[in-house]
Amino acid sequence: MRYCSLFLLWFISAPSFAAYGVALGASPKYPENFSHFDYANPDAPKGGELLLSGFGRYDSFNPYILKGTVADGLGLVVETLMVKSLDEPFSVYGLLAHDIELAADQLSVTFKLNPKARFSNGKPVTAADVKFSFETLKGDQAHPQYRLYWADIKACEVVDERTVRFRFAKVNRELHLLAADIPVFSREWLNGKTLDEVTQTPPLGSGPYVLDNHQMGKTVRYKRNPHYWGNDLNVMRGMYNFDFIGYKYYQDHTISLEALKAGEFDFMDIYSSKQWARDMTGPKFDQGELVKVLLSHQNNAGMQGFVFNLRRPLFQDIAVRRAINLAFDFGWTHKNLFFNQYTRCNSYFSNSEMAATGLPQGDELALLTQFKALLPPAVFNQAWTPVSTEPPHSLRQNLRQAQQLLDKAGWKLQGGTLEKKGVPLAFEVILAQREFERILAPFAKNLKKLGIDIRYRTVDTALYKQRLDDFDFDMTVASFAQSLSPGNEQYNMWHSRAATQKGSQNFIGLQNPVVDALVDKLVTTKDRQQLLTVSRALDRVLLHGDYLVPNWYIGQHRVAYRDKFAQPATVPLYYPTGESWMVLTWWIK
Repeated sequence: MRYCSLFLLWFISAPSFAAYGVALGASPKYPENFSHFDYANPDAPKGGELLLSGFGRYDSFNPYILKGTVADGLGLVVETLMVKSLDEPFSVYGLLAHDIELAADQLSVTFKLNPKARFSNGKPVTAADVKFSFETLKGDQAHPQYRLYWADIKACEVVDERTVRFRFAKVNRELHLLAADIPVFSREWLNGKTLDEVTQTPPLGSGPYVLDNHQMGKTVRYKRNPHYWGNDLNVMRGMYNFDFIGYKYYQDHTISLEALKAGEFDFMDIYSSKQWARDMTGPKFDQGELVKVLLSHQNNAGMQGFVFNLRRPLFQDIAVRRAINLAFDFGWTHKNLFFNQYTRCNSYFSNSEMAATGLPQGDELALLTQFKALLPPAVFNQAWTPVSTEPPHSLRQNLRQAQQLLDKAGWKLQGGTLEKKGVPLAFEVILAQREFERILAPFAKNLKKLGIDIRYRTVDTALYKQRLDDFDFDMTVASFAQSLSPGNEQYNMWHSRAATQKGSQNFIGLQNPVVDALVDKLVTTKDRQQLLTVSRALDRVLLHGDYLVPNWYIGQHRVAYRDKFAQPATVPLYYPTGESWMVLTWWIK
């Protein structure tokens, strides 16, 4: 078997390649036999305990099914065939598998497992375990997201004890990378039970940690596996440096911040601009015991918004959606509630080169023209921008425009409330975080001026998850995270086949043939330029649909932590919110 870096230009008649790592559309940054990732310190000492906070409650240790709220930290227990680099757009390197070979016709990929790979019970990781994991996760008992995401991975075959092959239904530029990201657990975990019957026992995995103890719903603690098989791998040098990692759960972010100040846990991502501007104070901050830091990143910000559920007849009228959009005064909110910390989301690929700008031109225009009869003229002759109250615009001007739209759509004021055929224009917003209530209050006040009745309430996290899984809401806050190389995950967010699939991220309920066609094209693009063209076209169609009220993003992570940690000099280029990245590379100083 020869080893080389895999430079994928999606050749139609390329030879097969065997490699230690692969990158999408480029050569991997790291050479064969590299020492460690640049954002890790191979000399970092091991030891100590990291305490983190969880939000709400949990009632399950099974992360692969729809029901239940899953405990944090289970990614410490289970590993994938290969591991992603955090300083490249989309590259993976050997973990459970030390070799990957993409077939010449790109319709299959073969992995050779590392002979040292072991589950936490000491038994070897075999090709049969990989096949079992894949088929279990793609089965009827698993979360439906796996069937959507891996729809084009049609089969998994055991070649020999340490060789496994995945076969694809069609050529897709990223399917081999998706296969590399499949979590692998032991066949012994289920012990003859169906997947949905196992909720109180964590997966039997090969990861660096195992469950230590827990108090269901309140705390969970993991300990380093002293016999972890992968300690000497280059992708693991300088990683996972804590002996113990624990989570304490809190029902409210305000309470959790006070708990951080009180020393109940060690690290916190700050999601509230008010907390960051006003509440990160006190003796422990003054004395340096607690540190607050802004950490820059280069992530694709995606989209966050107040999402309309198109399954509700009220929101199937684009005039209603546009009128509601016009009543949100981001300028006032940004100044008075956000302390000018954010940027307005202006794309479903905000903060990236995939975002649509201006009017469509060139290849993008040619692509969209194929669907011209199904698209509104504005897609071609109006550059989309989010609603603004910055001069020369004003809230009053926007509300007048909203009133005209609603009147034309047949909504008439009756006793201060808009009605149409006796049905009032009223809806509810469900929230998981109480912090959003202060944002919705002035929004509701503006809508009331139009005769629209909006109610909002914060519900328990378990109920919130269940209602989102069942699409049982009028409006909610939803985030659509994006990678630097959009692909199969777009099916789960926008495609018609996800609209009726419980647990999907198609919260909007989109069933749009143009969107479906563009998603199909996106996952089969041949090169980076084609990817950009299709992404921008998809973005433009989504934006002109007014499917949500755009929210905001920030190009930095706001974090606060106890001054007991050291970290590598190099920060990853691409890393998400949440504490997972610091779990990887920080250590007790």
